[in-house]
Amino acid sequence: MANKLYPDATAALDGLLRDGLLIACGGFGLCGVPERLLDAVRESGVKNLTFASNNAGIDNEGIGKLLRTRQVSKMISSYVGENKEFERQYLSGELEVEFCPQGTLAERMRAGGAGIPGFYTKTGVGTLVAEGKEVKTFDGQDFILERGIFADLALVKAWKADETGNVVFRKTARNFNVPAATCGKVCVVEVEEIVPTGSLDPDSIHLPGVYVQRIVLGAPYDKKIEFRTTRARENA
Repeated sequence: MANKLYPDATAALDGLLRDGLLIACGGFGLCGVPERLLDAVRESGVKNLTFASNNAGIDNEGIGKLLRTRQVSKMISSYVGENKEFERQYLSGELEVEFCPQGTLAERMRAGGAGIPGFYTKTGVGTLVAEGKEVKTFDGQDFILERGIFADLALVKAWKADETGNVVFRKTARNFNVPAATCGKVCVVEVEEIVPTGSLDPDSIHLPGVYVQRIVLGAPYDKKIEFRTTRARENA
């Protein structure tokens, strides 16, 4: 069996990056974001990238770092707030955005991972989301055709992995990481801990190693906070 462990994010992405890639990326806000791998993508200098991701992080965090360096030409996203640079590039016509409802985006990734080219959904019928898409009637109700996402590369952040690539996520950090992982031709996972093969409970594995081609240890991590809200301390 090929060794899936790589010494750092740059090595883990060696030979995989080129201009014009479609990349499926896990994360929700700043939770479960593959930040080491995104840093390596930024440092590589590749450009004209399309990212399928719930959102683009915040200004200069997550995919937001790649927006700053103008390496992203298109986002397939369901949430486009909290990122001023995203907003500026979109409104100025520098960034193409394919808005996709959150559940639809998750299902498009899942469908791609299952080899399903498309599916029908009621979500978005009669809205801007439906523009240019096939509409079909089932039992008197309209549904729109959504295409599965088949990404060139998947970038994923997880909690633990064993040496064969079996992966466990921690609580809500699982978010879009599993469907993103499955829809990529090649999946690279950064983890907080690598454990020996056989040490993970088989019933607790969230992403089987068959979906994972490369693993890198990303720890230690800083806890990123999207909004820090404080109040004045009352006088004693």
